[in-house]
Amino acid sequence: MTALLKLMRLELRKNKTSWIKGILIVNLAILAFMTLVIFTEEGEFSTFTDVFEGLYVFVNGTFIIYASVLLAKLVIDEFKNNTITVLFMYPISRKKLISAKLMIVFLFTLISIFASDIILSVLLGGIDYYVKDVIQGQLTAQMLLTELPSIALDAVYAAGIGLIPLFFGMRKKSVPATIVTAILVVSMLSSGFGNFRLGNQAGVALSLSLIGIGIAYLSFRNIEHKDIA
Repeated sequence: MTALLKLMRLELRKNKTSWIKGILIVNLAILAFMTLVIFTEEGEFSTFTDVFEGLYVFVNGTFIIYASVLLAKLVIDEFKNNTITVLFMYPISRKKLISAKLMIVFLFTLISIFASDIILSVLLGGIDYYVKDVIQGQLTAQMLLTELPSIALDAVYAAGIGLIPLFFGMRKKSVPATIVTAILVVSMLSSGFGNFRLGNQAGVALSLSLIGIGIAYLSFRNIEHKDIA
């Protein structure tokens, strides 16, 4: 476990990706969109339950696509450009190297969604209270505490689902295929009618999450003996 954490730190340092900046930009975009919808389409989100549901859909979908971009950068690009062979020359297990990359994507997605759901819920509640009072009731700490289990489960499910594009990206070593797959998955999860959304079904979300984790494992199960060239 210690070795895996060291590899994750090295991977983060090597890529020098502005993780925090990316999260802030994404959250500002979601906040702007949700604020626009809530305060211009009155009645669309009349209660905080509606707000939570809509927010979770946008946050999950956005970060699943973000996860595909990270997969493309950390994994697909490395195989496509054969730079992964340099890493595999080090006396470190190939599985550990790949696991470190996938754990970064999984944990980044999970933590980003969990934090974003909470922060954006608070901000939307504050905007509603001080600006227009469109949403019925008032956001309370108890309300947020009640939502925490749902937020946590959604974050875990979405983090697993975010690994699904890896399978399609690795088949052709294609970055576009990775990102397009994520967009299609998000479109499927967001589809529905009335108050029904496919992504809100716990069984569907859990199944897709397990598929994503399974794909991550199967994609590199034999990596130690596989010819990379």
